[in-house]
Amino acid sequence: MITLGIETSCDETAVAVLKGEHILANLIYSQAKLHARYGGVVPEVASRDHLKKLPPLVAQALKEADLNFSDIDLIGVTQGPGLIGPLLVGLAYAKGLALALKVPLLGVNHLEAHLFAHKIAHPDAEPPLLGLIVSGGHTSLVHVPAWGRYREVGATRDDAAGEALDKFGRLIGLSYPAGPAIDELAKDGDPRAVPFPRPMAETGLDFSFAGLKTAAVYWLRDHPRTRPEDLCASYLEAVVDVLTQKALRAAREFEVKKIAVVGGVAANRRLREVLPERAKERGISVYFPPQELCTDNAAMVAACALFHHQELGEESPIDISAAPNSTLGAMPC
Repeated sequence: MITLGIETSCDETAVAVLKGEHILANLIYSQAKLHARYGGVVPEVASRDHLKKLPPLVAQALKEADLNFSDIDLIGVTQGPGLIGPLLVGLAYAKGLALALKVPLLGVNHLEAHLFAHKIAHPDAEPPLLGLIVSGGHTSLVHVPAWGRYREVGATRDDAAGEALDKFGRLIGLSYPAGPAIDELAKDGDPRAVPFPRPMAETGLDFSFAGLKTAAVYWLRDHPRTRPEDLCASYLEAVVDVLTQKALRAAREFEVKKIAVVGGVAANRRLREVLPERAKERGISVYFPPQELCTDNAAMVAACALFHHQELGEESPIDISAAPNSTLGAMPC
């Protein structure tokens, strides 16, 4: 089956073409430079850019896959969560194309799609597993006993991990998105130089990073001459410590031996070093997708749509609405 995937939940316009679960094309256009001047994503600007970039990107993906529109058997599109304007752009295009081609349409939950990045990258590492979804907008721990069955066991109470990194980056003068720059600067810094707190690290499975950002504000006020490299290394270490402790605690609590880390922050160098090392001591395997499947991408959307259509027999009505505040496994028709 040929599946076209479309992802426009935030500031990446992404299109992918899959033959079964094999990726024929996976294209991503990032709006990061467009939003850098504002220090974050401006929804109206994002929507207009998706509207401009999506049609030619679809045409380019089909060309790269050596296929025509008539070869498409299924269209998967992100329905939510995300920004309402960008979501509507992707949905409107997908609906029109599905009507024109007379093919099934499937609205996909963006968080579930991130878990399918793991399924694409590591098909042999099947559930049961624990999913750590960590990105600019989401930080969640998800127990996955089987594909299509999810229980969110931990979530952020305020800032997501990626959001906390971006806000810290803004404090020290880094452009949006700040995560990659913080990761790079941290290589030459001392992670023990600044005693940043580990909010809620010892309690429960929920996350809170707002206090860490506040601690950084006060430290910068009182120690303005601290080396940026040490600041980044210490701040990043605090984020990674919390993510690692929570993930390992959840894996122990739900008795799983596999952790799948997905989302934009899954590309972080330090997280890729620390979590597998500490998990190995406990007999737990940790899996990360390749870099191109960490960021918002349409291959994961297409794979998720394919599963729901082929394995569960699902198809969305043509009048599905955007679900900007939807949770994992909860998507309105």
